[in-house]
Amino acid sequence: MKRENLEIAVGIFVLIGVLALGYLSFKLGKIDMFSSGYYTVSAEFDKIGGIRKGSVVEIAGVPVGSVERVRINDKYHAEVEIKILNSIKLPDDSIASIRTKGLIGEKYIQITPGGSEQYIAQNGKIRETESSIDIEEVLSKYVFGKI
Repeated sequence: MKRENLEIAVGIFVLIGVLALGYLSFKLGKIDMFSSGYYTVSAEFDKIGGIRKGSVVEIAGVPVGSVERVRINDKYHAEVEIKILNSIKLPDDSIASIRTKGLIGEKYIQITPGGSEQYIAQNGKIRETESSIDIEEVLSKYVFGKI
């Protein structure tokens, strides 16, 4: 009888450990099974220079979402699909800019909220965008005297 109780206790302990390991794997891997905590918006850029799926989206330096998809649209511009937390409501005059962390760091999208009282809905579009600045292009213009 005591041996059976010990085996049951060990079994429960192992089961709790496996469940905890599974939970940590999903959380640390940033896997969102149901994606109910996000809504999707899109933005169109002339040049995205290094933005890819999974790139961070920030407002005031705080991560609020990520890039879900990047594609070329029919006007040959880069269209970026962005997942934003449901708790963040973006005014419809917000500006999406591509920025670099540090001098040659990773690229991310910075959103500057506007002052409008209208908000961007699910599958809406951020109309105002600022494309990536190409450092090499700016340097070559400077070197060859075009600035």
